[in-house]
Amino acid sequence: MSDMIEIYDTTLRDGSQGEGINFSVEDKCRIVEHLDSLGVDFIEGGWPGSNPRDMAFFERAKKFNLGHARLAAFGATRRKNLQCADDPSIQSLLQAETPVVTIFGKSWKLHVTDALRMSPAENLDVIADSVCYLAARVPVVIYDAEHFFDGYRDDPDYALSTLRAAASHNPHRIVLCDTNGGSLPDDVTRITQRVASEIRVPLGIHCHNDGDLATANTLAAVSAGAMHVQGTINGYGERCGNANLCSVLPNLELKLGRNILGPERLAKLRETARFVSEIANLALASTAPYVGDSAFAHKGGVHVSAVERNPETYEHIKPETVGNRRRVLVSDLSGRANLHAKARELNLDMDEEQRVLDELKRMEHAGYEFEAAEASFELLVRKMRGTYQPYFELIEFQVIDEHRGALMPMSEATIKLRVGDCIEHTAANGTGPVHALDQALRRALDRFYPSLADVRLVDYKVRVITGNLSGTASLVRVLVFSSDGDSKWGTVGVSANIVEASWRALVDAVEYKLMRDSAAPEPILQRSTVG
Repeated sequence: MSDMIEIYDTTLRDGSQGEGINFSVEDKCRIVEHLDSLGVDFIEGGWPGSNPRDMAFFERAKKFNLGHARLAAFGATRRKNLQCADDPSIQSLLQAETPVVTIFGKSWKLHVTDALRMSPAENLDVIADSVCYLAARVPVVIYDAEHFFDGYRDDPDYALSTLRAAASHNPHRIVLCDTNGGSLPDDVTRITQRVASEIRVPLGIHCHNDGDLATANTLAAVSAGAMHVQGTINGYGERCGNANLCSVLPNLELKLGRNILGPERLAKLRETARFVSEIANLALASTAPYVGDSAFAHKGGVHVSAVERNPETYEHIKPETVGNRRRVLVSDLSGRANLHAKARELNLDMDEEQRVLDELKRMEHAGYEFEAAEASFELLVRKMRGTYQPYFELIEFQVIDEHRGALMPMSEATIKLRVGDCIEHTAANGTGPVHALDQALRRALDRFYPSLADVRLVDYKVRVITGNLSGTASLVRVLVFSSDGDSKWGTVGVSANIVEASWRALVDAVEYKLMRDSAAPEPILQRSTVG
């Protein structure tokens, strides 16, 4: 059993079938670059005969100059009443001109009779003929045995006969697919071992996550003899998704000792996960193993104290191995170990830690939460130590929501503030009161602090945190995430007034950016503008 495992990424095809994912041609091209840099062996680009977007992608792909990966086009076996030379889907695979073609065929009699409406014998002919035709024309042909594990449980002999039909024409790999995602690791191990003993073509594995076992099933198949692994970045895919390569890859390399990416490329894993999530316009799950923000985050004082002495006490690998980092969270569960560790992380000289700890616990009791608002925590510490100078002073602000019949409501915020000896009075419109207030604050400060032009609010969350007041008068916590393109930070505000809570979080976001940039007020003349 070789230590080498082939990695076949299907993010651009199977992953794009996930709910809420819609990659453009340009998106797919950018993702290909990152996957190639990561070091996967195959990148499945899509189904060229299925839609104009994939057809356009494969036209663009003809100009790719990949350094490591090989591009694959995906499709189905021929239709039962057509020869391969006359089947539009088969011909579109050839027209894509990729070095790799992957086709799927049916392994489960239920699909053969109910979905394809043909006899089991006809299905075997279709599989053999399709593999034979493509293998004579394409350098690498991969055969995906769709629903193989379900088919095997239903009729082992017939499921194996479909593999023999494909193997008779020597495809590069035969891939066993848990298409419905309902298999258990023990079953995958047992079935894969039997297939390996009877089929001489090297085997692959393709798992879906409907039972939350796609990663476990993939590893089980590898341990049973599979040497080709299919999956997607972040586990994107139809229904509950596919095997998550961001978990499979480090498990194979670091836990099973297989030769996959190597240390330099494995360190790009988190970067790749974040890039694909941004392109997909989906937040990367903070609890995602290996690559999530919380994967190496420590909150309990006992944990932090132990990790400070020896990281192995509560970390199964070094975070840097997969491009991640250790984070220490501060909360009302924090002890001095948390504060010291956080101070080092933020390059703070933590004095009077008990006073800071007491204030932290008081504020969290009042509704604040600093775990995801590290920027607000750093500002809090600097203010308590007396080392922080405000960049502006609020004089007043007003927010008005105007509704006119069925038209979209319009919000306007007016703000007056002081920067040094200058008073700025301005206003801005927005699609809601918080947006309007954010716009007005930026407009009031833009000539004083030009670097704020790069800052964008990238996420905004509101949570009701107490029932002491009734209904809509309850205390709320607003969490704001901001970015300047290079980094991202979180800030928090709490109030019974949602606009006031939002204001506090927005102010922290702006002041944190200015503090980090070591900004100083621009020496401009006093002015006053509205509009």
